[in-house]
Amino acid sequence: MTHYYTDDERNEIIRLYKSLRKSIDDIISNEDVVKITNIINKGIQENNYTRDKFGINPALRHLSTANTLIESFGADRNMIIAILIYNLCKNGVISEAEIKNEFGDDIAKLIKGLLQVSLLYKKRSAVESENYHKLLLSFAEDIRVVIIMIVDRLSLMRMINHHPDEKFVTTIANESKFLYAPLAHRLGLYKIKSELEDLSLKYTNRDIFTQIATKLKDTKSERQQYIASFIAPVKAKLEAAGLKFEIKGRTKSISSIWAKMQKQKVDIQHIYDLFAIRVIIDTSIEREKSDCWLAYSILADMYTANPARMKDWISIPKSNGYESLHATVMGPGNKWVEVQFRTQRMDLIAEKGLAAHWRYKGGKSDTTDQWMNNIRDILETAEAGPMQLMKNMKMDIYNKEVFAFTPKGDLFRLSNGATVLDFAFQIHSRVGSQCIGAVVNGRHEKISYKIKNGDTIEIITSSTQTPKHDWLSIVVTTKARNKIKQSLNEAKMRKADFGKEALERRAKNRKLELEESLLMRAIKKLGYKYSNDFYADIADEELDLNKVIAAYQELERKESETTHVAADEFKINTTSADDDNSQDVLVIGEKSIKGLNYKFAKCCNPIYGDSVFGFISSDGVVKIHKQDCPNSQHIKSRYPYRLINVAWSGTSGNMMSATLRILGHDDIGIVTNITSIISKEKNVVLRNISIDSNDGLFQGYLVIGVPDLSQLNSIIRKISTVKGVKDVSRS
Repeated sequence: MTHYYTDDERNEIIRLYKSLRKSIDDIISNEDVVKITNIINKGIQENNYTRDKFGINPALRHLSTANTLIESFGADRNMIIAILIYNLCKNGVISEAEIKNEFGDDIAKLIKGLLQVSLLYKKRSAVESENYHKLLLSFAEDIRVVIIMIVDRLSLMRMINHHPDEKFVTTIANESKFLYAPLAHRLGLYKIKSELEDLSLKYTNRDIFTQIATKLKDTKSERQQYIASFIAPVKAKLEAAGLKFEIKGRTKSISSIWAKMQKQKVDIQHIYDLFAIRVIIDTSIEREKSDCWLAYSILADMYTANPARMKDWISIPKSNGYESLHATVMGPGNKWVEVQFRTQRMDLIAEKGLAAHWRYKGGKSDTTDQWMNNIRDILETAEAGPMQLMKNMKMDIYNKEVFAFTPKGDLFRLSNGATVLDFAFQIHSRVGSQCIGAVVNGRHEKISYKIKNGDTIEIITSSTQTPKHDWLSIVVTTKARNKIKQSLNEAKMRKADFGKEALERRAKNRKLELEESLLMRAIKKLGYKYSNDFYADIADEELDLNKVIAAYQELERKESETTHVAADEFKINTTSADDDNSQDVLVIGEKSIKGLNYKFAKCCNPIYGDSVFGFISSDGVVKIHKQDCPNSQHIKSRYPYRLINVAWSGTSGNMMSATLRILGHDDIGIVTNITSIISKEKNVVLRNISIDSNDGLFQGYLVIGVPDLSQLNSIIRKISTVKGVKDVSRS
């Protein structure tokens, strides 16, 4: 066996094995140990327990994972056995049936879940998907499988510090940061989440990690002194109030500090909340809220609190169960200090996550997300601790979604209940329109087959297939439904065009010139609400053309008997833009027509001087858009025939609205300086202002009235010069 391990690995394996045996002696029998040992030896003899392609030793990894699980959650027989023999089952050393026979149904269930997730992980399209955590949770069914995956990833991250394959290390680090850390966060496993993020930063940006770590080390003594000076008077006040508590300071993780440095665009010297003070109160569940708020009020009496940075997760806990009251106060030396108030129950949940809920029956555990709605009932029956709780938990977190693959491995996410037809339209509208069935996991299925998680689907198409009206009762996704309706409408329109041509030919044969307005009245008289339905019935020969012609001629005869106003007596009424402009500021059309009814589009709010174009809306009003309007590409590509040339008249018109987006440092007086610039501008009015401040930065939106583009650009230039303003742009 020695050739399987280096000397260092052998020593580490012995250490981990001794630690594991010490932790599990009372829950795993000698018989279990013998069985596991025999399986491992068999795997070694059959050469099925070797290093993976990246040189990772399986024994070292599995022992490390088992010990990390105990460290994070406590010992659980079934989860530990599953960790130790899963890879051997995967490599064919022992079958699922043998596992069930030797170790029981529950361990067999766990290993089956791990095998399913392993197959999922091999599909790179799934792993690279932003919805991987959702996909993982929907596949796993048993929450213990997910926890094993997270803990295994943490163990792997700890092992690859000096791995020679930099590409492998980078891939694992990025997966840990973007996939497994968010998953740990969602389950309330904050300690694991922080370590995954720190290790990820270490492996992907060692220089930054080392700089921050060194800076924290150099300033450790200074921070400890400050924390002690801050805690002492607070502790005395809380004790005087009769509260039982523990108070301590905690330096924030390196990754979170780096995130703040990036967000605020400052160096570490300007990050004021490098640490947090945590007050953990020993109290009953009934007094949790009142005691936390009492402690906060005492702190607020001592130091000035920043209400903008107050976070109340006691009244409304986070979706993953996190409960705490966060306050930021101005401490000694004019330094901002974050203080967290929580009870012992809340602290245990924050540290241990989901597995901690079992200890506190009757707590607020039913507020921790949809998939934990039934946890209170589970808690009442769970007698064996957190692991028993997790056994009973069904992973229905994402029961509103289903995931499926193409034969090439491309991943698609659809609504639960989606069918083969939904999947076909998800791939492409043409594929959906020509779909006649599918091969699902090697079996032929109808278009109405409901997709299951992990299905591999190959769509079968036919060039003669077209969407049918009854397809609408088969599909459940909005995309498929809209595409089917669109196809049906397009088919109807083609049919309507055919019917219209038939009517025009018949009218021409009778030397009859059809007037549009009169024809519309005839269509209405024949009982049709929409002209497309009328023309479609002609195409289908549901409506007799002779009957249509007769109805039209009857209306024409009555019309001729009616007295009409002479053309020279008819006056054209024109309106200006938005009904409130006394004169036109625009000329419209090739011949520079003035006096047409136009409006400025709300989506882009053009002002005098902007490069613009006109769009004739369905109600006949010309809508004026900027050439770079977000909707311009859509309008120009879909309705080119409804575009009209537009130009400014040469003189500025009335006040026009423009919205400015401003980013900057949240310094005292900066908003006053900005508004002062606007107030000094001639012919400029400040109509609305909204400011949002967070972590020393602010984002504001100003709505101003300006006569033209040149003055707006002048204002933008002036605001840009204000100290603390980082960016000004037109929104």
